[in-house]
Amino acid sequence: MNTKKAFITLGLLLAFGVTLPSARADENDQATKLTFNQPVQIPGHVLPAGTYWFMLTNTQFSRNNVRIYNSNRSTVIATFLTVDTHSAKIPDQTALTFAARQPMQPQTLVSWFYPGEPTGHQFIYSTKEQLELAQVKHYTIMAKVQNNRQGAGSGD
Repeated sequence: MNTKKAFITLGLLLAFGVTLPSARADENDQATKLTFNQPVQIPGHVLPAGTYWFMLTNTQFSRNNVRIYNSNRSTVIATFLTVDTHSAKIPDQTALTFAARQPMQPQTLVSWFYPGEPTGHQFIYSTKEQLELAQVKHYTIMAKVQNNRQGAGSGD
């Protein structure tokens, strides 16, 4: 009888251990739902105002691949290789850094930080764009989290 209880307990512990990683899937891919109220430039594209999902592709070799999906995650809009960028203060909300460009140009997304992560993702622009972005003012927006489970937020 004690052996039967021991096997049942061991089986439950193993089942719990196997399901534990799937409960953290959103943190692993850093899925973040962002809504922009104006167009936003990303490398090689301009996102119209709307809702998008930013996610890491998480290959075994790199966590620097960011993929942007449409609002229901049915279409990949773009995939980028990013470089790590570090923050002196760990953000408790999604943090987006933009470059303020000319009045008729869309704001340019420079980097994205997932809440609680000291390392963010800096987007890579062409050499010409990098020179231009280095000369303009940068500002950071802390996105309001609507649902912690999905990492939803909004920015402009």
